[in-house]
Amino acid sequence: MTLMENRTEVTQFLLLGLTDDPHLRLPLFITFLLIYTITVAGNLGMLLLILLDPCLHTPMYYFLGNLSLVDFCYSSAVTPSVMAGLLTGDQVISYGACVTQMFSFAVFASVENFLLAAMAYDRYAAVCKPLHYASGMTTNICTWLIIGCYAISLLSAATYIGDTFSLSFCNSNVVHHFFCDIPAVMVLSCSDRHRNELVLVYVVSFNIFSALLVVWISYVFIFITILRMHSSAGPWKALSTCASHLTAISIFYGTVIFMYLQPSSSHSMDTDKMASVFYTMVIPMLNPLVYSLRNKEVKSAFLKVKSRFICRTK
Repeated sequence: MTLMENRTEVTQFLLLGLTDDPHLRLPLFITFLLIYTITVAGNLGMLLLILLDPCLHTPMYYFLGNLSLVDFCYSSAVTPSVMAGLLTGDQVISYGACVTQMFSFAVFASVENFLLAAMAYDRYAAVCKPLHYASGMTTNICTWLIIGCYAISLLSAATYIGDTFSLSFCNSNVVHHFFCDIPAVMVLSCSDRHRNELVLVYVVSFNIFSALLVVWISYVFIFITILRMHSSAGPWKALSTCASHLTAISIFYGTVIFMYLQPSSSHSMDTDKMASVFYTMVIPMLNPLVYSLRNKEVKSAFLKVKSRFICRTK
């Protein structure tokens, strides 16, 4: 800390981590290592599979490939540093590293939010307008949707992360969390943070509910279309194409709304930690499993790539 205007200004933060029991550090490290290994293998494996198999070069898998990349990135923004802290016991993070971690995580989590909305629109186009799907979801349109997801996420993250670190942090530098999450850091400020909390809630609310509105409208039309189908096989086929996406949406939005759409004064730090483990580590691991285990095309592509690899090694 440095002395500024008779106050000690924070230059680094001390993360309390998940536990202060040294006997739990190794079991937690092993658990998180296993989760992160599955996350990396699952998401990068899904991305590689989509790139290698021409049958998966469709809008749905174009979005899914980006979702896998984002899941890998936003898990990597947090999990390795948490594992390093558990292994070494060093929980100190510099001010700059804290800003970087918070910004990286916020950007990729926001991109996932908008990607899920874009995927809902894609499912709407596939189920409700199948004859116009190829012309309505061209490569250019998909590319612009992806660019829009990243652009809005960068802008919104820059807004509320910049606003968070415009606060003065003095005296206390102990973060009751295992990474630099916004509510846990904001509560340390010695400034009046009421306006900053409102900025966070308003921006995150806009991001979440604008994306959820797209999801809700898309699925209202999807279910109306399904109810109007006359064949017995049609509704089940349509629902099966949406089931994985609906599962991912329920897990992601349920956790994010719980975490960020309440003032920091209402947060229980222990509860937040458990929720944060879920959305920083478990959700990025679950998404590729949800999409691969429920998807015949992914299974088929995996078997084809596997057989090609075996043939080349013989």
